Amino acid sequence: MNQKLIFKSNSEKDTENTGFDLAVKGLIKEGDIVALCGDLGAGKTAFTKGVARFFVPSAIITSPTFALVNEYAINRSSKFFHFDMYRITTEEDLLSIGFFDFLSEKNIIIIEWYENIERFFDEVTAKIMIEKTEDENSRRIIYINPLI
Repeated sequence: MNQKLIFKSNSEKDTENTGFDLAVKGLIKEGDIVALCGDLGAGKTAFTKGVARFFVPSAIITSPTFALVNEYAINRSSKFFHFDMYRITTEEDLLSIGFFDFLSEKNIIIIEWYENIERFFDEVTAKIMIEKTEDENSRRIIYINPLI
């Protein structure tokens, strides 16, 4: 059984606030692996900014497109990792970046372009699908927790 919630966003700030609200409500928490899916420009990084605003409010969140991963300290024992899997297409690619070494019950892992690695890794706590709608600025954000 999945927990599924649907939100409407009318702006980039709404998308960011949805990420923040899910963290405030405990639907995204330390130890979670969050899969983000959506087209280019859908709002994956904006959503991540919102989640990060709750856990690491002083962090300046940018897309890890070229670095593949950005790391932010939450406290002494846990970190917030923001991955971009846009250019990761094989299991060898995933292993070469040491992805599995980042997994910990204390860390938060946010994965943009999860659809590129889902066949190699399917242990997510939450899946977020961000869909563009007819209106250029609005989005439908679907939260699914496969563990509930």
